[in-house]
Amino acid sequence: MSEYNPKIIDVKTLDDAKSEIKKIGSDPASIKIMAPKMITLSIKLENVVLQDAIIIKQDMLSIGGEVAVPRDTFALHKEKGNILVIGTIKQLNELVNKINRHYPRLKKISEEIKIVLKDVK
Repeated sequence: MSEYNPKIIDVKTLDDAKSEIKKIGSDPASIKIMAPKMITLSIKLENVVLQDAIIIKQDMLSIGGEVAVPRDTFALHKEKGNILVIGTIKQLNELVNKINRHYPRLKKISEEIKIVLKDVK
């Protein structure tokens, strides 16, 4: 066995994250800050205007997340497509704030992502 015993822990929910942080004796005030950084989620959005998908991807990349888009998104050969927004809960909440500053279609996407994130526990 190694000196430091590295192992991957299974953290699927915010409650799991909070529990693991608490187990190692972190300051209780820091649990609320760190737990959302431990959970990665993928949110599928359907029928997104590809110009919007490009903006969402740029905004998400700027905060360390990712967005999977259809292959021909940047050529804009198609009008709409499905995308996967991938990031931590913290990054996804930051994305909500970033895209809410844009035009109405992106504000609507922001509102819908915010609703999904509200139910994450």
